[in-house]
This record gives sequence, C-alpha cells and structure tokens, in this order.
Amino acid sequence: MTPELTALTLAALLQVVQFLLYSVAAQRQVGSGYALSPRDAPRQLTGTAGRLQRALSNHFEGLILFSIAVGVTTLSNQSTPFTAACGWTYLAARILYVPAYAFGWSPGRSLIWSVGFLATGLMLLAAMV
Repeated sequence: MTPELTALTLAALLQVVQFLLYSVAAQRQVGSGYALSPRDAPRQLTGTAGRLQRALSNHFEGLILFSIAVGVTTLSNQSTPFTAACGWTYLAARILYVPAYAFGWSPGRSLIWSVGFLATGLMLLAAMV
C-alpha cells in the first residue's frame, strides 16, 4: 500500500471516530427518545455537539477531494516522497481539526483547515507533472 493510501485509510478511520464523537454528543443533547424517533421535527444542535456535527460534515467534504488526489496519485504511479508528505500532512491537519473545531479555536481552526486543503491541492498538482 502506498503512503498516500495508508493516509487515506487512516483519514477514513478518523471519520469513523468523528462520527462516534458526534453521535455521543448529539444524543446527550437531544436524548435517546429523540435519537430513536423518526425525527420528523428537526432539532438544531448547539455547543460542542453542533461543532462536532459541522466538523464531521467538513471532513466528508474534504475527504472527497483528498480521495481523488490519492486515487490520481496512486493510479498514475506518481507516488513520491513529496506526495506522501502531502498525504501525511492532510491527515495530521484533519486530526488537529477535530479538537480545533470542537473547542472553538479561532483562527486556529481555519489555519489548520487551510494546511489540509493546501496539501491536497499540492498532491493533485504533483500528479500532473
């Protein structure tokens, strides 16, 4: 497995962890009765539960682009130490992004997000050359 694929796999596992963190926080806020209901009346999550929900949604968005970058890099046999470093940088940024969002670190959260986004963009560009 290439380093980029390993980083992608770990990023997917991070998403599993994020989903669990969000689920626990959301259920604590709305209660198990609502969580088990058909949820016909939506409830807006606030505080940490809301931030964990938004961080999870953001990771879904970022993971799509990162998956494309890893796929292009791997399928075109363009894996290099640079693209591997981009993959690990993305993963590190996503790991740091969870507490940054959950605890409301500002502007740190945005800076961390930018690092991951830049790493993904650079990986795509590296595959083109």
